[in-house]
Amino acid sequence: MDGMRDLLKGSLGRSLRAMRDEDRLAAAWPVACGKALAERGTVVGYVDGLVHIDVENGAWLRQMMSMQGQLAGEMGRIAGVKLSGIHFEVKGGKGKILERE
Repeated sequence: MDGMRDLLKGSLGRSLRAMRDEDRLAAAWPVACGKALAERGTVVGYVDGLVHIDVENGAWLRQMMSMQGQLAGEMGRIAGVKLSGIHFEVKGGKGKILERE
């Protein structure tokens, strides 16, 4: 199963090359973190090496924060975009958390 997942990630990365960086990161998000986590966060921007993700609530924000390094690495690798980190924010601006690698 891991071999198939790696094959799909590589194929997705190649097909994303014609898109803008933000769109490539948005397409890579569900592959990098899986369906359950992807449904709780949305890529809303990419500026100066930071991908910005709106998160459903504080509980999911903490979960994503605990995986920040892994998520940034996977998203960057799949999308072919250099990331310096991920900026997580609870939807509606109820507290911002910024993490850099």
